Amino acid sequence: MKGIDPSLQGARAPDDRTRLKSIIGGSAGNLVEWYDWYVYSAFTLYFAPVFFPSGNQTAELLSAAAVFAVGFLMRPIGAWFMGIYADRKGRKAGLTLSVTLMCLGSLLIAVTPGYEAIGIFAPAALVFARLLQGISVGGEYGASATYLSEMAGKKRRGFYSSFQYVTLISGQLTALAVLLILQRILTPEQLGSWGWRIPFAIGGVLAIVVFYIRRGLVETQSFHNSKDGEKPKSSGFALFRYYPKQAFTVIAMTAGGTLAFYTYTTYLQKFLVNTSGFSKESASEITALALLVFMLCQPIAGALSDRIGRKPLMISFGILGLLFTYPIFSTLATTTSPYTAFALSLAGLLIVTGYTSINAVVKAELFPAHIRALGVALPYALANTIFGGTAEWVALRFKLAGYESWFFWYVTIMIGLSLIVYIRMRDTRDHSLIKED
Repeated sequence: MKGIDPSLQGARAPDDRTRLKSIIGGSAGNLVEWYDWYVYSAFTLYFAPVFFPSGNQTAELLSAAAVFAVGFLMRPIGAWFMGIYADRKGRKAGLTLSVTLMCLGSLLIAVTPGYEAIGIFAPAALVFARLLQGISVGGEYGASATYLSEMAGKKRRGFYSSFQYVTLISGQLTALAVLLILQRILTPEQLGSWGWRIPFAIGGVLAIVVFYIRRGLVETQSFHNSKDGEKPKSSGFALFRYYPKQAFTVIAMTAGGTLAFYTYTTYLQKFLVNTSGFSKESASEITALALLVFMLCQPIAGALSDRIGRKPLMISFGILGLLFTYPIFSTLATTTSPYTAFALSLAGLLIVTGYTSINAVVKAELFPAHIRALGVALPYALANTIFGGTAEWVALRFKLAGYESWFFWYVTIMIGLSLIVYIRMRDTRDHSLIKED
């Protein structure tokens, strides 16, 4: 048959041992990728004055949050470029390239001098490093979501694909763990002066290790089978021409979910310090413990979706998020008890679990293999950039203007809009386009 590479004919499903080894290998790499990404957020309180000295904590955080958002601007570009690359060259190739770019970004942040030493070149270098990391993460999400979903097997696809967010959260927890350790062994002055560079250096070294791990992964059966027959090549034009409904479904279902996720994860730590009045150390401990429980819930919810379907979980997130987002944050803003703060933070994260645990597999199940990595990555990255990447910036702008509670309503409204999509869409467990067992 024309267009088939003979070496790809007859590709067979992997045995259980190979499947498990591949999922563990892919997940380990995902952990390091997201550690590198989240270290920026975890240590913002310490390095913001180094790059953006102003004497006003909210203003410094706002400048650092703006750079965090700039990194997100590159995610659609990374999703487009590496989504196509993973569809044409393989999921393994896409995963390897993404971790290389992440490594370069982390090492650059680790060695860049502060504003006092090199002036405007300091924040410029920080922006460039985040652009590299934005390209990396933009491609990472689509490649890893596609790889894990295709490698998982039909009966346990929700369970195994949930490990994308297990490792994503593990990366954030690892970043927070490094922060807690450094807070114990270094003084605040040392952390603010040079200690914040340590986690970025660690991330760069770990990314090199992951590069070699990913080179040893096996390719998925779906990718091999996608070479069988004449199909349009993966491209942005082909995606929105042939699969516009699926692409816009991903954008709409992601908007509320990604905004809620970044609100309860990356912004929450700063909210506890800047609004609730907790110390940096207490805020880090509360956030880390809540995230740990949140992480452990992902496989449980993923396995549940294999039994009852994906749709009920997404609808539960939408309804609960619509009802409880404002009460949770308005109460958090006035609490002085760390136990109450932990309980409320965990409640919000458990609500978000209905989205995070299965969003990757839902997106992968919407697209055929020859355009799956791009279909998962690009629409997600667009929504993620607009709503997730700007979450901190929008929240801080509202606070600086004296209308902090407006942000709570903003998150609530976006969750409600996504809920409409969850209710109207078909359950992808029963209508999956991942054909391989």
